[in-house]
Amino acid sequence: MAGTVEKSITQAVTKSLKQMLSEDNAYMVSILKKMKSTNYVQPGEVPNIDLYMDQVTKFMDEHLESSKRRSDDKLLTKTMINNYTKNNLLPSPNKKKYTKDHMYTLLFIYYLKNVMPMDDTQSVLKPLTDMFFGDQGSIDMEDIYKEIFDIEYGQSFSLTRDVVRKYNKSKESFSDVEDKKEKDFLQAFTFIAMLCFDVYMKKTMIEKIIDDNLSLSSIMKTDCIEDEKQGKKSKK
Repeated sequence: MAGTVEKSITQAVTKSLKQMLSEDNAYMVSILKKMKSTNYVQPGEVPNIDLYMDQVTKFMDEHLESSKRRSDDKLLTKTMINNYTKNNLLPSPNKKKYTKDHMYTLLFIYYLKNVMPMDDTQSVLKPLTDMFFGDQGSIDMEDIYKEIFDIEYGQSFSLTRDVVRKYNKSKESFSDVEDKKEKDFLQAFTFIAMLCFDVYMKKTMIEKIIDDNLSLSSIMKTDCIEDEKQGKKSKK
């Protein structure tokens, strides 16, 4: 039933977006199809049993295949996983086996590292695994992933509409350029620049949040304040 509802919503969204496009919309429709075909690992798809390394990489390859830009791109390798563990991004496996929490952490790493440098990804994920990996927190990693997945799925329509608006705006640019080759290039460049500016602004916001709340210096500052407060209390 849930799959049927999601399919009908997706079809309605696609129809609405196509109506927003101009008549010369073949290229943008191809972009929408690419966005629509991109798979995401849904909550509940991660196996309930512990997996060995080869099973982990196979699962990721099968479920994130459409995310590849090129056919020979590597989504997740054994070397990557070992490096994540060495750099405290991923807790160590138990007897060479990876739990569901390992899988959800790897998914977070995969999505975050595509837009953030590794040190920022570590700043975000280290507190997450410290607080919620295994039986440590009041909520488990699967519930966290599900909550975020549901929020992002709900936002996907408005985000896609925004991309279409940017595309339409870029097609209105450089209207006075007569040479078609030059005009096509400039409009494509405008579209890319608009998307990049959007990413840049959001990236700046992400960095600000990390620097204020999750960086090593901010954590040390918070710890010093707490120690100072405890010191004053003990003197009293």
